[in-house]
Amino acid sequence: MNFKKLWVYLSKRRKKQFWLIAILMIIASVAEILSIGAVLPFLGALTDPEFLYQHQLMQSLISFFKIESSDQLLLPLTLLFISVALLAGIVRLTLLYVVVRFSYATGADLSIDIYRRTLYQEYTTHLSRNSSEVINGIINKTSIIISGVINPALTLISSFIIMTVIITTLFTIDGTVASIASIGFGSLYWIVIRYTRQQLKGNSHCIAERSTQMIKTLQEGLGGIRDVLIDGTQQFFCQQYRSADLPLRRASGNNAFIGQSPRYIMESIGIILISGIAYTMQMQEGEIKSTIPILGALALGAQRLLPVLQQAYSSYTLIKGSESSFNDILDLLNQPLPNHAIQAQLTPISFSKEISLKNLSFRYAPNTPWVLKDINLTITKGSRIGFMGVTGSGKSTLLDIIMSLLTPTKGGVIIDSQPINVENHITWQSHIAHVPQTIYLSDGTIKENIAFGIPKEEINYDRIKEVARQAKIDQLIKGWPDGYDTVVGERGVRLSGGQRQRIGIARALYKRADVLIFDEATSALDSKTEQSVMKAIEGLEKELTILIIAHRLTTLKGCDQIVEITQGGINVGKYEEIAILK
Repeated sequence: MNFKKLWVYLSKRRKKQFWLIAILMIIASVAEILSIGAVLPFLGALTDPEFLYQHQLMQSLISFFKIESSDQLLLPLTLLFISVALLAGIVRLTLLYVVVRFSYATGADLSIDIYRRTLYQEYTTHLSRNSSEVINGIINKTSIIISGVINPALTLISSFIIMTVIITTLFTIDGTVASIASIGFGSLYWIVIRYTRQQLKGNSHCIAERSTQMIKTLQEGLGGIRDVLIDGTQQFFCQQYRSADLPLRRASGNNAFIGQSPRYIMESIGIILISGIAYTMQMQEGEIKSTIPILGALALGAQRLLPVLQQAYSSYTLIKGSESSFNDILDLLNQPLPNHAIQAQLTPISFSKEISLKNLSFRYAPNTPWVLKDINLTITKGSRIGFMGVTGSGKSTLLDIIMSLLTPTKGGVIIDSQPINVENHITWQSHIAHVPQTIYLSDGTIKENIAFGIPKEEINYDRIKEVARQAKIDQLIKGWPDGYDTVVGERGVRLSGGQRQRIGIARALYKRADVLIFDEATSALDSKTEQSVMKAIEGLEKELTILIIAHRLTTLKGCDQIVEITQGGINVGKYEEIAILK
């Protein structure tokens, strides 16, 4: 697993925190040395205090505490052992706290960065991918990275440092025993790793794939709940979810078993090893009191070493089991950010004269037919232009190009003699407000949906009422008990299609843009309301440039010009001229 790629996306603050954690890991390892080392004199004071009293290494301690006999050694050594044990515990607890905090903070950074990068991607990128993949990456897979990569990686590093220190300490106590324990335990874990590696890899792929399938099934089932209820297809979606959920849980369970199972074998082997060492040493030394301190230190070392070994192995299995999700997260982090997302300030594009389409052609892929071919059109500022044509003729595509959501395959869009390109299209979009055929409404209040994307404290309530009046929805809102604080429900489920559409129109007007684009925005309205809204649109400020797509020719009666799109080309004329042809 390539951690270098992940390191690139960590902020300077997180990198600095990582090195501070590394220092704390070293301190924790030193505390482990002290806790193991302190047990030797403590057990020595219990079993053979006279020998300990005469030992050369103890003379400094004896002089410092002014100890006069071997009987007085027990209390200070007991207190020393307790103090060192408490210190080691506090350091380990502190390390755990810091590692967990760091892991989750880093996970939040990555999740936010992925969401930011995703929102800044081109419109064509969003058209070509399934939203469930992105949602799963931002929410689920980022969580997997926290618990399955970042936290285990830090634990693995910490375990390796502490393991090295413990083994080194055990070597100083008894080299033969330390060698046997290190080689034996290490070999057993290596065998387990070798034989479970492929299974972990397969489980990792299953978890990454099935988690995306689960999100997709949930979105489709809940998003189309009306059709699901009417058609009675609940069982189909339940089965789809089941087919994704069960393999995912099974793979996760297998990984958990692989990660935890060696612990019980190693604990049994550890007990057998300590028992064998005790018997051997007793037979060699011949006196139990001389072997107890060494046995105690080895037992304490093993008691420390086995959990650390298990932690290291569990961390390894978690990392391997999260490898596919890790790679998916890296792909999302690799999404490029456009220049305008990085630059603090962009040079604005002025729009005071006209929008020009010059020899504009477009197709979605090199091997697909041309949607638009050699379009030349000039739209004067302040004009009202209607667009019509049969379904699939390219009306919405043409307006998507004008809005810089799509890039022309040939030719281009020119605003006041300035060509629109990748570098400046965001400043052109600041001039545009768009009302689509299907309005997206968040699960918030009327005023929050009209001022969509604006913080609550910055919403201009007077402007809200003004645009609601222009969109012919103010009287309806006033009749509701909560008025502009009425909650519309998820995707505006508590409103009719016409009400949602008029909120969408009010939203566009709230932006106070130079160019208003209505993509069949009145199609959900009845004829009387449509006429009223169109009259309100016609009565807007004359400096506004308004582009309207409509199926009904009569909807475009008030337009200065009508553009009819046919077979990739266009016919331009007045309402009367187009009406005669119809």
